[in-house]
Amino acid sequence: MDQLAAKPSHTPAPTLKENLRKTREEHARETAQDYVEMIAELIASQGEARVIDMARRLGVTHVTVIRTIQRLQREGLVTTQPYRSIFLTAEGRRLAKESRHRHEVVVAFLESLGVSAAVSQSDAEGIEHHVSRETLAAFVRHLEKKGGA
Repeated sequence: MDQLAAKPSHTPAPTLKENLRKTREEHARETAQDYVEMIAELIASQGEARVIDMARRLGVTHVTVIRTIQRLQREGLVTTQPYRSIFLTAEGRRLAKESRHRHEVVVAFLESLGVSAAVSQSDAEGIEHHVSRETLAAFVRHLEKKGGA
């Protein structure tokens, strides 16, 4: 038997272009999660979500918020009307609820390990976007064992 023919084939490594595309998509998903979570918080606390309030709380320009909101509209997560507040669609509300839950679980888990509340909140902003469902479920089990969930 020819040794070269028996050699297993392997999948080529992703190209730089593919890796950069994936990174941009992941970043866009993180931004969407942060925005819908912020919109839900503003609606709950102030009765409405406005571009100016979002820009202040997120530390970005109103132009950045407007562009992101336009993208979220195309993705079916928000609706807007000229000179009015921003509203979450049913899908946007679902994503906001899921994002808030993930954030709260990560914060509680970090605090259960002895991390301060301030650092837990800060660290959770990054971790919450990258934690797998499996890991999040393990965090919840850990918290339930400790009586914290």
